[in-house]
Amino acid sequence: MYASYFGLKHAPFSIAPDPHYLFMSERHREALAHLLYGLEGGGGFVLLTGEIGAGKTTVCRCFLEQIPPNCNVAYIFNPKLTVRELLQAICDEFHVPVPAGAQTVKDYLDPLNAFLLAQHAAGRNNVLIIDEAQNLSADVLEQLRLLTNLETATRKLLQVVLIGQPELRGMLARPELEQLAQRVVARFHLGALSEAETAQYIEHRMKVAGLTGPLPLDHAALRWVHRLTRGVPRRINLLCDRALLGAYAGSQAKVTPAIVRQAAAEVFDAPAASPGRGLPRLGPRLAVLSAVVLVGAGLTWAVQTQSPAGRKQAASSAALLAATLSVPASAAASSVPAAASAAAPPASAASSAPSPERPVAELLQLADWTPSDAAAWAALAERWGLPLAPNEVKPCDAAALQGLQCYRSVSGSLSLIRLMDRPVLLTLQRPGQAPALAALVGLDGQELTLWVEGRPRRLALAELASAWRGEFSTLWRAPPGYAERSANAGPLREWLAGQLDALNRRAVPASAPVAAASAAVPGWAELSPRIQAFQASQGLQPDGRVGPITLMQLNRAAGVDEPRLAPAR
Repeated sequence: MYASYFGLKHAPFSIAPDPHYLFMSERHREALAHLLYGLEGGGGFVLLTGEIGAGKTTVCRCFLEQIPPNCNVAYIFNPKLTVRELLQAICDEFHVPVPAGAQTVKDYLDPLNAFLLAQHAAGRNNVLIIDEAQNLSADVLEQLRLLTNLETATRKLLQVVLIGQPELRGMLARPELEQLAQRVVARFHLGALSEAETAQYIEHRMKVAGLTGPLPLDHAALRWVHRLTRGVPRRINLLCDRALLGAYAGSQAKVTPAIVRQAAAEVFDAPAASPGRGLPRLGPRLAVLSAVVLVGAGLTWAVQTQSPAGRKQAASSAALLAATLSVPASAAASSVPAAASAAAPPASAASSAPSPERPVAELLQLADWTPSDAAAWAALAERWGLPLAPNEVKPCDAAALQGLQCYRSVSGSLSLIRLMDRPVLLTLQRPGQAPALAALVGLDGQELTLWVEGRPRRLALAELASAWRGEFSTLWRAPPGYAERSANAGPLREWLAGQLDALNRRAVPASAPVAAASAAVPGWAELSPRIQAFQASQGLQPDGRVGPITLMQLNRAAGVDEPRLAPAR
């Protein structure tokens, strides 16, 4: 109802776990890093807990996107099952055939064990993810522990990821489950967002929904949102959705603290704001507004045209609505200008919308376009200021002369590209045609932007899925000593230590003491834990290895001048 009023394409605060609105705070990145680290831990249990609405499912979906292709995944989202029902569900998820008429636990265990052994022999790992795991009974948890008894000399054949609410930690602390608790190789409790992260979360969701102007919540309103929601993402969604609706109902371009407090009173069933600090309850006014919207196309047209006849018709309809809904006539009349103003965005939203002269990327259909590798490389090179000869056959060699490196991945994802936040070349493979490169220069919620024949063209994510299998290439700026790291790693280690020290100083408050940097170049043993901590903070696997992705993220965090992705518009 309020989306167009604020210059949005979609409602930004749905409580559905839409991956397009994925926001990875520092805590979410660390939670993801623990899950990925546990995946490499040789089997056993990985535990992720968090408050209701903290974003556990969001982290789980991101985790599923990054699971290596050599892993079989079984996902159980309703674990209120008996032991036999759980084993049946696991066999179904892994596509394990069981004997006809299977009735006993052994009927399911034997084929499952045979399956796990066969997959291990084929070089594949097996991951069982159980959501809402606080609903598991003690006997089911014990059966899961027994499942992990199947192992080789080096690793267990089944990795179990338990995701649940805080009471799951209490369950595993019981004496009868001590054996299971000792098999947890990684655990993380997902806390709420900080005040700064709450503001970033709100801004992120509104920009994905299409916001191009300033945020329609002032600083005081953002502080109230955090205070009333305690930084829980689902509560933030509920409160912001109602607050924006309240601002729309009151024809206000900004959400004020008073609107936030009144919205909280309605959404969370809290006591209404005290007189003088809050607003009248939005309920009657919203009822009138909803009725105005539902009156039909004739009233909408009359209000939008703002002709004398239209205003007369709108006033008449408002009087009729007031009588029908038993609302004071003044409240009904006040809803007419609110509906009229909904036809045109507020000044802040209108000023930020593209002007008629501003070029807007046109929608692209892959079937109507023949990609060109040379054109794609030219578009990427232009963003890096890289001089590239027409039809250059070895663009990576030309990049190396300018201190740039080529990076190529055959198993990437849009989540990884979002994380890297840099233009890339996608390898498209369409039926009956040779692979071809396309320059991706923008990425947003439902769309991405390709650079086609010298101009931006929008492409729906669903359209991309038919032609892209995860292969992409990009450029990045290598640090000093990277190319010669096998012969002399000193310059690279010195650069890494300097960048990590700078990031540490930036993260520590000005009043806090900062340890002085050592004059000696640190060794890899000293740097490795610091690199792992940085990787975890970026949502990368904390393996301590200094690869291109880690260095790209370090460049980005340090503010190295490199091209970034633009919004999909």
